[in-house]
Amino acid sequence: MADPILFALALLFLLQTKHLFADFYLQTPRMLRDRSRYVHVGRLQHAGLHAVGSLIAMVLLGVPVALALTVALIEWVVHFHIDWAKGRWSDHTGHGPAQAGYWRAFGVDQALHQWTYLVMVWAVLP
Repeated sequence: MADPILFALALLFLLQTKHLFADFYLQTPRMLRDRSRYVHVGRLQHAGLHAVGSLIAMVLLGVPVALALTVALIEWVVHFHIDWAKGRWSDHTGHGPAQAGYWRAFGVDQALHQWTYLVMVWAVLP
């Protein structure tokens, strides 16, 4: 894709669509349990699902496979740690969906993921 603006918008659309499905439709009970534990197979799988989806999105838009794989692996590590931090914070505060603190933490978590996508798009711009 020659136009960098069109490329950036298309990749952001694909990454955000992937995020919708990976975060809200494809999480398993294993992925949702024990979110504050650092060594957590479910969170590794969840972050991996995000990385694979991002890899597919980037390759579909013509990002070289080696670059796409590198960016996806970095996303996997970043996503894992964002979710771990949110899990630790949630357990520490004990906030539930009926409390504003829960929604603030949820909002920060989602914003960090979206900002990660902006950096990813910047990193692979043609």
